[in-house]
Amino acid sequence: MSVLSFFRRGPRAATSKRVLVPFTGGELDPTVLDAAIRIARAEDATLVPAYLMVTPFEYGLEAPLQREVAVAMPLLEAVEHAALRAGLPVDARVETGRTPTHALRRLWDAERFDRIVAPAPPGRGQGFTPKELQWILVHAPAETLILRPAPLNGRPAAVAEEEVA
Repeated sequence: MSVLSFFRRGPRAATSKRVLVPFTGGELDPTVLDAAIRIARAEDATLVPAYLMVTPFEYGLEAPLQREVAVAMPLLEAVEHAALRAGLPVDARVETGRTPTHALRRLWDAERFDRIVAPAPPGRGQGFTPKELQWILVHAPAETLILRPAPLNGRPAAVAEEEVA
C-alpha cells in the first residue's frame, strides 16, 4: 500500500458507519485494537485507525516528518492486516497537529465518525496523557470509549514499532 493512501482524505459518504481508533506514541495496545475490531464488526462499520503525528512549531503542519512516518506506517499496516483478517474494511489515516488533541480536532473537523475507541496507556507508557483523555471525553463528536488495558507481567502488551518490523 502506498504511503499517500494513509494520509487524510475528504469526507466519506454519510451512509457508512465508521469506528475511529486514534493513537500516538509509536504503539497501539492489542487489547484496544481487538475491542475496536469487535465494535466495528458488531456495527458493520469501517475501522479507521488514525496515527496522530505531532509536528513541532518550527515546521509547517504539512511538513514531511520522515522519522514519524517511518514509525506510523508499519503500525498502520499491522492494524490494517489485523482488521482485514477479521473481515473488516479499513480506512487508515495519519493526521498532523501541534499536539495529539490538535491533530484529533483537525481529523474530527474533516470527517464524521460514529464511534471512537481511544487507548489509555496501561502505565506511564507512551500515548495519550490523562489530560488529553479528559479532553477527548469532553470534546468527542461521537460516542467514545476510553480503554485502559491491564499490564501483562508488569509490561504493557503493545503493538510497537520494534514488534512489527
